[in-house]
Amino acid sequence: MRKWIDMHCDTLSELLPAETLEENSLCVDRKRMEQTKMLAEFFACFVYVPDGKWEEAYQKVMEMVARMECETKENKKLKLIKTAKDLEYAEREELNLALLTVEEGGVLNGNRNRLEELYQRGVRLITLTWNYENCIGYPNSRNAQEMQKGLKSFGKQVVEEMNERGMLVDVSHLSDGGFWDCIRLSKKPIIASHSNARALCAHPRNLSDEMLCALGECGGVVGLNFYPQFLQSDRSAEVLDIAKHGMHILQKAGEDSVALGTDFDGFEAGKNWIRGIEEIECVWDALKKAGMTERQLDKLSYQNVKRVLGEVL
Repeated sequence: MRKWIDMHCDTLSELLPAETLEENSLCVDRKRMEQTKMLAEFFACFVYVPDGKWEEAYQKVMEMVARMECETKENKKLKLIKTAKDLEYAEREELNLALLTVEEGGVLNGNRNRLEELYQRGVRLITLTWNYENCIGYPNSRNAQEMQKGLKSFGKQVVEEMNERGMLVDVSHLSDGGFWDCIRLSKKPIIASHSNARALCAHPRNLSDEMLCALGECGGVVGLNFYPQFLQSDRSAEVLDIAKHGMHILQKAGEDSVALGTDFDGFEAGKNWIRGIEEIECVWDALKKAGMTERQLDKLSYQNVKRVLGEVL
C-alpha cells in the first residue's frame, strides 16, 4: 500500500461536537488514515466570512485550533506537525500526522501579531484568501479586472513574515495578480494546496499553464483537488479526470511539483464519487492507467510535499 499526504481537507471545520478525529462519519479520520497508509493530513480551519466580521471569524479559528489541540493530546497515535523533524519521527514510529492550516487569511484583520499567535498554537499554513476580498488581497474571479489585482501592502508583509517564521504560503483561491506577487516576493517554495489545471477545466480556481510552470520553477507543489466542479466543466467528472489533471500538472510544473489536495469534506460528493480517504486506491489506479510511473507516483503521493515541508518549516 502506498504512503500518501493530503494537503487539504475541511474535516476539522465540519466535525460535530460528538464526533472525533479518531473515528467519524466524514471523509477523513485517523483510523482510515492508518488503514490507507496516510502519513499526514492538512486539516483546515475554514471560516465563511461574507459579511466581513473578521474578529468573530478569528475566534472561530481559535476554537478549531483548540479542538485540534485536544484531539492530538488525547490521541497518542495522532501527532501535530510543527517541524520537518516531526514527519521523520512519525514515519519511524508509524504515527499519523496532522498539519494545522487556516483557510482565510482575512482573519489576521491587519494584525501581524496574529501570525505569531497562530504559529505558537501550531498553524503552519495559511491560505491567503478564500472567496472574498480581505486585508491580504483579492480572490480568484471571473471578472478580469478583479483577477489581475495583486496583494495589498499588508499582504506583502504577511508573505515575507510567513517566510521568516517557516509557514507555508498557500495561493489556492488567490487572484492571478496575487499569485504573481507571491512568486516574486517569496524566498521559499509556495504551494497551491488544492487547485487543478485551468487548461483542462476553465474555472478561475484553477491554475494556468504559466502559473504551473512558475510554481515548478520556485520548487512549489500543486495539490490535485477532487472537487468535481474543478475537474470537468462539460460533463460529470470521473476519477480519470483527476489523473488527467495530474498528468497535465506533471508535464507543466514537473514531476517534483505535483501532489494531492483532495478538498474532502469541502464539497458535496455525488453517490458515484469518491466518498472518503478509504477509496484512494482508485486514484492510484487511474494515475497508473494515465501513464504515471511508480517513481512519479511516489513523488506525487508524499515525497514532493515532504520535501517542501523540509524546505519551509
